[in-house]
Amino acid sequence: MAMRSHYCGLVTEALLGETVSLCGWVNRRRDHGGVIFVDIRDREGYVQVVCDPDRAAMFQVAEGLRNEFCIQVRGLVRSRPTGTINENLKSGKVEVLCHELTVLNPSVTPPFQLDDESLSETTRLTHRVLDLRRPYMQNNLMLRYRVAMEVRKYLDSHGFLDIETPMLGKSTPEGARDYLVPSRVHDGHFFALPQSPQLFKQLLMIAGYDRYYQLTKCFRDEDLRADRQPEFTQIDIETSFLTEQDIRDLVQGMITTVFKNTMGVDLGEFPVMAYSEAMHRYGSDKPDLRVKLEFTELTDVMTDVDFKVFSGAANMKDGRVVGLRVPGGAREVGGLARSEIDAYGEFVKIYGAKGLAYIKVNDVSKGPGDASARWPGLQSPVVKNLHDKAITEVLARTGAQNGDLIFFGADKSKIVNDAIGALRIKIGHSEFGKKNALSEKAWRPLWVVDFPMFEFDEEAQRYTAVHHPFTAPKEGHEDWMVTAPEKCISQGYDMVLNGWEMGGGSVRIHRADVQQKVFDALKITPEEAQEKFGFLLDALQYGAPPHGGLAFGLDRIITLMTGAESIRDVIAFPKTQRAQCLLTQAPSPVDEKQLRELHIRLRTPEPVKAG
Repeated sequence: MAMRSHYCGLVTEALLGETVSLCGWVNRRRDHGGVIFVDIRDREGYVQVVCDPDRAAMFQVAEGLRNEFCIQVRGLVRSRPTGTINENLKSGKVEVLCHELTVLNPSVTPPFQLDDESLSETTRLTHRVLDLRRPYMQNNLMLRYRVAMEVRKYLDSHGFLDIETPMLGKSTPEGARDYLVPSRVHDGHFFALPQSPQLFKQLLMIAGYDRYYQLTKCFRDEDLRADRQPEFTQIDIETSFLTEQDIRDLVQGMITTVFKNTMGVDLGEFPVMAYSEAMHRYGSDKPDLRVKLEFTELTDVMTDVDFKVFSGAANMKDGRVVGLRVPGGAREVGGLARSEIDAYGEFVKIYGAKGLAYIKVNDVSKGPGDASARWPGLQSPVVKNLHDKAITEVLARTGAQNGDLIFFGADKSKIVNDAIGALRIKIGHSEFGKKNALSEKAWRPLWVVDFPMFEFDEEAQRYTAVHHPFTAPKEGHEDWMVTAPEKCISQGYDMVLNGWEMGGGSVRIHRADVQQKVFDALKITPEEAQEKFGFLLDALQYGAPPHGGLAFGLDRIITLMTGAESIRDVIAFPKTQRAQCLLTQAPSPVDEKQLRELHIRLRTPEPVKAG
């Protein structure tokens, strides 16, 4: 007989009267007046096992059970007594009367209880094997598996081929730092782990494999945060002979199918928004549409006001002044307290803002007053430094009503967008925001399109690619790459869901002459281009087809689906924010022999100078 006939969590009323064989871990043992109850857990859930003292040998084993013992149980499935049914479990209406009990392996006392909700992440990652036994983690990883399978089924049904690309490649640093792998055979030479399969998937298109996909590992040596890891999994997709709209329709169908089949969620319509509109309304290229607050453009209104914070920003190159109306924020009862407003002022400083000006709208009907009461219906230290025309325009544009609060951002556009954009999200999802219906609990997808091709790096004094240097420009924009790169719009597109960029891609450049114009705009010399991308440039000369694609972050998708706070909760063995594995203690030193074989000598870091 097999060791296991059923999973613990799948023992239901359908098995009443049957004898089952179960294997799992002791989640809890309870001694109730001579009868011992044991909750056994496996990846599918729990089942209650009853150990009766009538079977003396079995009962003696049950008395010695402790949490996390690995055991095997054979017994009869029967209904639970009235009043003991647990509706929260699939197996909650039945129990197993134990006939035979075997300890397959005992356990030392675990460092924590698996149902402890207050565990630190350090404890969880150090003892990751035990952490992975918790239902929360098991449900996350099982959902990850189901999503991956749905992706594969959908792409297979649309004629895509799963083709692997190399893990050891050439270093072409254009974004984050590469992870480098020294070559033992070629002294002084290094491989790079792929930041993405970008160049290889384009080569596959040129080679005639017109529909490629891969669930692949990617590596970036960058500073980490909640939605980043040094190694992450990408759903990588590339196609030939499809337009931008065709590609978006195809992958939108994939994501819609995945959500429906794994979670029963209908994502509904996917609105399309230009990058410029997203930045204008939300200050972000991945706006969270669940939040109903929007920016109000006020730059042109503030050019001649006495308040230098506003007029200075309005007149500076790439400056911006915006308002953010918070309905009900100034109400005496239920509005934002002064301490909350002050806290928001400190919050925006994280993003480079120097402070947070505001106006409380107490009575919009009270217009301009005398010198002692400039606008008696408004409450704000900045009102006295704004002329009547500016205030009138602020109230009109924001649509302010009695009891509303208007926050202002004034600085360089990037600082304003980052700071007020983050404030918009924070207020929208706060308790105040939820009570006042400033956000909704929903799935709100979005396509963001028409990205700029380039952005100017003030420090380097040159243009950089917004997506990557292989993104095709909009038709008719090729010549602007030479004369006015800042005007050039790309055929790039991002799929956004609830404020997270789920995936991004573009139509690629398939002509060598257009690719050269991009390199010229980026100040990449022909020699440098040949050294870094020569194999791609050479291949483009052999009748490269029009092609494009997109890559989704699998970890991000699962994080969104589960509502986890970090992608570390949807990866089996993740790294910390310092790029360490606390379970295996990686990275770690290696011995001198290994270093000599790789022709590497370690340098002692120079001491940090005081001051």
